[in-house]
Amino acid sequence: MRLLLMSDTHLPKRAKRLPEQLLAEIPRADAVLHAGDWVDTATLDLLESRARQLIGVYGNNDGPELRARLPEVAYARLEGLRFGVVHETGGARGRERRCAARFPDLDVLVFGHSHIPWDTTTQDGRLRLLNPGSPTDRRRQPYCTYLTAEVKAGHLAAVELHELPRR
Repeated sequence: MRLLLMSDTHLPKRAKRLPEQLLAEIPRADAVLHAGDWVDTATLDLLESRARQLIGVYGNNDGPELRARLPEVAYARLEGLRFGVVHETGGARGRERRCAARFPDLDVLVFGHSHIPWDTTTQDGRLRLLNPGSPTDRRRQPYCTYLTAEVKAGHLAAVELHELPRR
């Protein structure tokens, strides 16, 4: 199962549209996970129309229309792995400990908010934390980014951070 992970698209404030490279990944993905801060409903509509399966949440910059259509936290079982998606997890210091306590029944937590890519595992090796960064707003990073991954036989594999060309 191929996954496409994104967050913090912030359209149309940070960009007029999603990058072509990212759009080209949607039909290749069995599931698309979006960790919030869509900002516009058009992006949600686009992903709903193109993705085989969309798992998304609202973020702190998402207004009432998006909050009415999306949960604060989403859960999904994909090929035997228990996924959660949330926008904010708090500061980097202590993140693994906090998330392990908040989400004791997950294998993978996808989050956003910082626009900074993140890939760590809790000390006990139980929970993998992934932040795909942002495909439209690099903030303090050298590139805008997103993630792809594969789920094989109940294991997360081939997690890859993709850097987008500068606009």
